[in-house]
Amino acid sequence: MLRPLKTLYEYFALFTSLTLLGAICLTWSVFAMPLYFLLPRRMGTAVGRRGIMIGFRLYAWSLSATGTYRLDLTAIDSLRGGPPVILAPNHPCLIDALLILTRHPNVVCVMKAELMKNVFLGSGARLARYVRNEPTRQMIKESVTHLSEGAVLLLFPEGTRTTLAPINPLVASVALIAKHANVPVQTLIVETDSPYLSKGWPLFKRPSLPITYRVRLGKRFAPPQDVAAFTAELEAYYRRELTGALQSRWLRGEPHA
Repeated sequence: MLRPLKTLYEYFALFTSLTLLGAICLTWSVFAMPLYFLLPRRMGTAVGRRGIMIGFRLYAWSLSATGTYRLDLTAIDSLRGGPPVILAPNHPCLIDALLILTRHPNVVCVMKAELMKNVFLGSGARLARYVRNEPTRQMIKESVTHLSEGAVLLLFPEGTRTTLAPINPLVASVALIAKHANVPVQTLIVETDSPYLSKGWPLFKRPSLPITYRVRLGKRFAPPQDVAAFTAELEAYYRRELTGALQSRWLRGEPHA
């Protein structure tokens, strides 16, 4: 009898979490849309980023409270109050940005341009002055401006979710922005034991629960001078870290994505 009950619980947790996330995003969009026009830019940006942090933190709390996820995100807290930096995580699943945004009140996220038109995310992203990933020249210019204003920039160096384990070939955007803004790159190592919401995973496909999800601080790289060399060094670093993490998990007999 335990297996059918577990399956029922997993379906319940899946649809409940998605419904809650949709409700949080839609509710914030209702407020964010008028605030974008009513508030001064600096105030609106601060309200927008903090509002996203609080909303997603509520969602993350619900994931932990229901036993859907076992989350360990506290390593990111040490970055609060620090200097401008580019956060460069690996990107195993769709929920990565959402969870990272729960831990810092002044993060500007580089996101897909089409999401700015999304009814659930667009208004909040515009209020927070998030950056479209296209066109590339404009993305770099806006990112450098936000960093010069003291923000922390969240940018996935793979450009999309991981499809070639342990990491996709990296794009040069992180290196270009770090060079022009003269800011360091803080790597984040995202580890999960489930393929849930990885590239190609259907949104309503039931995962096996609970899911273990951890973000830890990796190496901090100084601002680069050579973009191509830095991108190659960053990719090699991720491959070493993620391959080592997979091997450790295998030796402990734990499942992995």
